[in-house]
Amino acid sequence: MRPNTMTALEKSKATEGLWMVQAPVPDIGPDDVLIRVNKTGICGTDIHIWNWDDWAKATVPVPLITGHEFAGEIVELGRNVTDLNIGQRCSGEGHLIGTDSRQSRSGKFHLDPGTRGIGVNEQGAFAQYLRLPAFNVVPLPDDISDDIGAILDPLGNAVHTALSFDLLGEDVIITGAGPIGIMAAAVARHAGARNVVITDINDVRLSLAADVVPNLRTVNVTTEDLNDVMTELNLKEGFDVGLEMSGNQAALDQMVEAMVMGGKIALLGIPPGKSPVDWSRIVFKAITIKGVYGREMFETWYKMIAMLQNGLDVSRVITHRFNVENFADGFTAMKSGASGKVVLDWRTLPPK
Repeated sequence: MRPNTMTALEKSKATEGLWMVQAPVPDIGPDDVLIRVNKTGICGTDIHIWNWDDWAKATVPVPLITGHEFAGEIVELGRNVTDLNIGQRCSGEGHLIGTDSRQSRSGKFHLDPGTRGIGVNEQGAFAQYLRLPAFNVVPLPDDISDDIGAILDPLGNAVHTALSFDLLGEDVIITGAGPIGIMAAAVARHAGARNVVITDINDVRLSLAADVVPNLRTVNVTTEDLNDVMTELNLKEGFDVGLEMSGNQAALDQMVEAMVMGGKIALLGIPPGKSPVDWSRIVFKAITIKGVYGREMFETWYKMIAMLQNGLDVSRVITHRFNVENFADGFTAMKSGASGKVVLDWRTLPPK
């Protein structure tokens, strides 16, 4: 029997924190599915919402059930949904798009300017049940666990960024050893890059990166000179591809200096506010820069699931697991700077 209420984590007040509440189970429309959530990942976006920083204040309506990284199973189908099944395990694309824009009508769904995000603009996945358009559902193969399913959203960010340019045989530098940067390094290694270097100022995260990604050269830029590392790796002209994941202007400046003539940079990290850029260095080095947003719908999902089924292993990037009743501990771990991905288990709650 369909329950009427569910437990959820809600931004109930315009101040720091989230609150565990009882909320109505969402009603679904004819083109939607209802998903029982098993696992969720805590994202950097969720930390912004928890902290209630300027971006969150300007973006997130209150009250709102937050969260957008999840894995679960379908428990109800809208009447028009014919290609999914009750009991089917799934994750899903958290960007809700329109169909009227030029981008959507040409199949570039991830570029739809009217995109809204679950857990940011619409009711999210930090709940026992989630309503999602069937269009956004991504079925999970049996050999991909719920833990990995719950971090496919950020893995998709990493895959989209890393596969922006050809990596086979290339020398790749990644700035920022957060979970997405680490997963991007794993993707670059899996995709055949020759040398993969990741930089940060946090030794804990650099150690985690080395544990997750084989044959990765980690660099703490406060104690090592990147030029010495390039000499060690016999890089005479610089790196071919750069993946900027930190949102730090100094890291981007260092990356530009380390690139070959004609190098290519994909930017996923978001610097706070406006940053000064020495555009003359970018122009005179003929560097291509690509901004990356979200995941390509749904090519990124196809590629990352194929890579996971063909040997890509990012499981060790999950460093903390908590029952959802202890969600505050999960946020503390994520905010500490000493964690990888943090996963919350919703199956520990009493069934409704």
